[in-house]
Amino acid sequence: MAISISVAGALASSSTNCYSLTKFSYLSSLQFPRELRLFQIGNYRLKSKKGSPRLVPLVEAKKQTFSSFEELLENSEKPLFVDFYATWCGPCQFMVPILNEVGESMKDKIQVVKIDTEKYPDIANKYNIQALPTFILFKDGEVCDRFEGALNAPQLMQRIESALEVKQ
Repeated sequence: MAISISVAGALASSSTNCYSLTKFSYLSSLQFPRELRLFQIGNYRLKSKKGSPRLVPLVEAKKQTFSSFEELLENSEKPLFVDFYATWCGPCQFMVPILNEVGESMKDKIQVVKIDTEKYPDIANKYNIQALPTFILFKDGEVCDRFEGALNAPQLMQRIESALEVKQ
C-alpha cells in the first residue's frame, strides 16, 4: 500500500483566493504570512464572530509517495520531525505557520513531515497517537522524542535541539 505524505515546504507566494492580513490584535506575538486563504471543512466554512471568514495560512507542501512509512524512516538522511494532525483540529491548524518557520530555520538539521491521522490510521495506531497534534522526532529510524500539544517556534526549536543533542 503506497502512502502519500506531505513534507512541509515554503509558503506559497501567490494564489488567486488570497486575502491580505493587516492586523491580528489578539495574536500579536505571532507572525502570519501576508497571504492567507479560507479554511473549509466539508460543507462548513469557518466564520468569525463578525461574519467574516476565518483565515488560515496557505501552505505549499511537497507531496511524496512512499511504499511505507518505514521506507521513509529508513531512507531519510536527516532526522524526521513528524506532525500527526487532523484537518478538523484547531491546534493543528495553529501549528502550520510555526512548523513552516521551524522547518525553514532547521532545514539543515531535520525534515518536517505531516501525517494526516484520518488518512493513515494504521500509522497513527502504530505510534499510539491519542491526542492532536502529536509530534514525534525520529533519528536513525527510531523515536528520539515525543510530545503532544502546540508550542511556539522558539520552544519547538529548543525541544528539537535538546532531543537531538541527547541522542548523539
